[in-house]
Amino acid sequence: MKKIRISAVSYTNTKPFIYGLQHTGFVDKIELSLDMPSDCAQKLIDDVVDIGLIPVAATLNIPNWNIVSDYCIGAVGAVNSVFIFSNCEVHDIKYLQLDPESRSSNNLARVLLKNFWKISPQLIKQAPDYSLSTEANTAFVQIGDRTFGKKDRYKYVYDLAEEWQKFTGLPFMFAGWIANKPIPKEFMEEFNAALKYGLDHRGELFKELPMREDFDLVDYLMVKIDYELTDEKKKALFMFLDFIKQLED
Repeated sequence: MKKIRISAVSYTNTKPFIYGLQHTGFVDKIELSLDMPSDCAQKLIDDVVDIGLIPVAATLNIPNWNIVSDYCIGAVGAVNSVFIFSNCEVHDIKYLQLDPESRSSNNLARVLLKNFWKISPQLIKQAPDYSLSTEANTAFVQIGDRTFGKKDRYKYVYDLAEEWQKFTGLPFMFAGWIANKPIPKEFMEEFNAALKYGLDHRGELFKELPMREDFDLVDYLMVKIDYELTDEKKKALFMFLDFIKQLED
């Protein structure tokens, strides 16, 4: 039987899932690749993989997508790894440099700029050194492990999951396990069980992870990242997709 191909984001927030896949032996039943969020999404769009832990904005480019897990990468309030770092207060931002690794977070920033903060700075794509601008009215979006330990380096820091909750009253879902074709129920049940094993054994995972002095990984993976795919997160997902569509109008 042909193995189901799965792509997962290679960031630290995915490590509990990978731990579960590896320590239940489920990884031997699949073809697993670890990728940047944008590459993970593109593989699913191009049918290079069957399931991807993809940024939710990418579902807009997949005709018949389905959620295939009870788990996701989400947050209820601050997530502590998806930010706008700024040299000025948000309403003074004139230029926003986008993160080349992210679709959903760039779109989340755009949604908040338009609908919550009601400002329209110029968006800069593919800035050569996008996270190092010293221009007074420039800010940048950055996500994932590259943000660890950076909060204290900038005077103005906006956690986008926290700002989304202020705006909507809802949690946020950054990435979900999405399929581009029907997946057998038996597979999904075993897949879910493997993911749950990883979440239930985060204590063992921490023994393998190198700890940092400038960032609390335990708090991040136990508290800040909220892995349960709740009805509230699903509601937020579809609300977010509607907001993205309005950006394109």
